[in-house]
Order: sequence, then structure tokens, then C-alpha cells
Amino acid sequence: MKLHILGIAGTFMGGVAALARELGHQVEGSDQAVYPPMSTQLERLGITLSQGYDPANISADCDQVVVGNALSRGNPAVEQVLDDGRSYASGAQWLAENVLPGRDTIAVAGTHGKTTTTTILAWLLQAAGREPGFLIGGVAEDFGVSARIGSGREFVVEADEYDTAFFDKRSKFVHYRPLVAILNNLEFDHADIFDDLAAIKRQFHHLVRTVPRRGTLLVNGEDANLAEVLEMGCWTPVQTFGIDGDFHWNARLLEADGSRFAVVHEGIELGEVRWSLLGRHNVMNALAAIAAVHATGADAAAALPALARFRSVKRRMEEVGTARGVRVYDDFAHHPTAIATTLEGLRARVGPDARIVVAMEPRSNSMRLGAHAGALAPSLAGADLVVFLHRPELGWDAGAVVGALRGEGIAVPDVDALVDVLSKRAEAGDHVVFMSNGGFDNAPRRFLAALADA
Repeated sequence: MKLHILGIAGTFMGGVAALARELGHQVEGSDQAVYPPMSTQLERLGITLSQGYDPANISADCDQVVVGNALSRGNPAVEQVLDDGRSYASGAQWLAENVLPGRDTIAVAGTHGKTTTTTILAWLLQAAGREPGFLIGGVAEDFGVSARIGSGREFVVEADEYDTAFFDKRSKFVHYRPLVAILNNLEFDHADIFDDLAAIKRQFHHLVRTVPRRGTLLVNGEDANLAEVLEMGCWTPVQTFGIDGDFHWNARLLEADGSRFAVVHEGIELGEVRWSLLGRHNVMNALAAIAAVHATGADAAAALPALARFRSVKRRMEEVGTARGVRVYDDFAHHPTAIATTLEGLRARVGPDARIVVAMEPRSNSMRLGAHAGALAPSLAGADLVVFLHRPELGWDAGAVVGALRGEGIAVPDVDALVDVLSKRAEAGDHVVFMSNGGFDNAPRRFLAALADA
């Protein structure tokens, strides 16, 4: 079969493309913006990429068009697909129909940490000899790809609550019908499609409704919003996990930065983890993944040592380089909670005297709509200096955020100005973190190059 994937450069749709290619399909695709790391992965797989949504990019002999959720009515490619009467499906539907049947699906859901938790889980199952398949919303350093079919029974999928497609407004994760589901956390996000937190809770409950009674729900026991989701009805055994409290699965922090912790199951310590990741939030991600390994019947304790070799995902506090004594990181954090926990982890690692500088691009739909504007300044309290990218199209004034920062704040209109300001202000010993859920015009590497050339 020949497929054309609209929105192919997105992390989810790029993963669908990789899976389709591995299954032997011919794959081509188009997107408005094609950039690494997904473009690199797709090109390596021999997939033809076209820039823009010109209907002519869709080959006449394509058997099916797979449509990403970023496309809507009015898009020229979408309109042509409909006018031509072509066969089309969403990415989540295609995955559910072509990859998941016959597999034990493990779905990782939550406002934060989905990508990291999915990657940890796939890595631990690999260490347990399970050879899992997976679809991750990023390129896993340890696997070199964001998706693979795998030869084992388990398939691990990052289960997004965002809507499925212009013709299917349900959350993607209702398509997956998992045997094991991780509910990592739940906060308000995606203000472009959800009116309020209650609307997101309903979608999470739709996911809960799809997990069979022979399966397992692994739930963050510290999260009150998830407790309310379960109160709507639950027909599946629940295992809770957390750090501060009495849960089925507990982590005991042995280092403040989260780099060493003990894993406790039902009061019995399974072992210690020493790894390179930072922060309490990543300990929670690991704990959820360890519990999921156990739920599959694998030996979770035996898999723990593999976390010492775990390298996470590109753009999750990825250290891109050092120049003139300045360490530069690229991070995907784009929700106030994720921003705060990431900076807390870094602060615990580098100590109170090191200077942390943040370059922030408010790019997500919720950020651009101003849904998180009031929480941004408090979330950045761990930074000594924030350079805030206030593009002209941003629909709200960043001045209030910059003015409310604990540390110094500077707003700039474009990435050229941002790199210039950082180049002048950065000092040896600084830790500079670029935060955006988009390409950020390759700002981290442009800044690193500017430092090296200075």
C-alpha cells in the first residue's frame, strides 16, 4: 500500500510513518515545517518529504491519506482529499487498525512526562528481553528512532489526550484500548480544544473505560485530579505510585536531584536506581514505568540496573554542548508545571550558586492563547535570568510576566535578538536552558555557535 501522511514532521505522525515503512508500505508525506530530529529520522528511512500542503504533493497512486490533527478544513490538501473522494484516516486510527491488533498495548497518558515515561518503559522492557514495539513522541537516544514494530507481544504507545483529527474530536488515546494504562498526572492544558479541566477529566475517563478488567491502571496516587477521574467509575484493578505517601509503588529519594532513588513495592525494596536524569518528576516517570514492567509479568527488579545506561529522549534537557564554560541545554518543557520541575531538578544538580539562564518561547497553543500566562513567572522562579521570546504574533503582552519574575527578565522580538542578548550576557559557569515545544529556529545550536565564534 502507498500512503501519504499529512503533517508527517510531527512527532506522532512521524512515528506512524516509520511504523508504516517498517511494515513494508510505500510512504511519502508533507508538512508545513520540516525540521530535526523528525526530518532526520524520516530521511534516513527513505521517506520522501514535501514542504507545504500543496495538493500536488500527494501522488496520484496513493491508496490512503493519513491526516494529522494539526490540519483542519480549509487546508488545501485536506480539501483536495475530500473532493477526490480519497480514502483517509487519522494517525491514531491507522495505528489502532494496522499495528495494535494482537498486541498487549501499554498506553502512557498524562499532561506531563508522557514521552520520557514511554521511553523509559520501552527501554526497561527491552532490558527484560521483551523486544517491545513502541511509538514515542520524540527520538529515543537509546533506540535511535521514535517508533518500531518490535517482535515482542508488548507495544508501548505515548497516549496523547489531544484531539484525533478534524473529523474525529475524541482524544487520540481512546483508539488504543490498552491492557495497561499509566495515568501519570492531569492538569489543564490544550486550551485551544478543551474549555476547562473538567473536559479533560472526561476524556481521561473515556480512556479508563477502555481498559479491560483483566488489565491494570497505574495511577499517580499524589494527583487529586486523577482520583476524581477514577471516582467517575473504574472497572480495572488500580495500582498507585508516588513519593510522598503510602502507595503500591513508592520511590525513596536518596539524592535531592533525583539522580539516585530506591524503588519500593508493597513495602519491599526492589533495589536502587542511579541514573543521569534530574528531578522529582523524572523519578515519578521512572516509577510509573517500573510498575508497568511488573504489570506485564516481567521482572521489574532485574530490569532496574538498565536505568544506569538510560539516555532519555532528544530535547528533554538534552545537553547540546559547552562553549566558553557555558553549558547549553535544549528542553521541550512548555507547561508551567513542567518548566518549574525541570528547573528544580537542574538547581538541585548544579547547586545554589550556579547561574541558570532560560530562553523561553511560548509556542504551544495554550501558551499562545495566554492560558498559562499567570503561572509562567512563578514557574520560572528557579532561573536567574529569563530571555523571553515575544514574537509579534503572540496574542498577549509578555511584559507582565517579565516584570513578575524573581530574577531578571528581558523580552525580545525574534531569535536573532535572543541569541545576541544571550551571547552578551552569558558567563562561564552558566547553565542556559532553551525551552520550547517547537523548532525554536534552531536557537540552542545558533547560540552555541555564537559562543564558540566569540
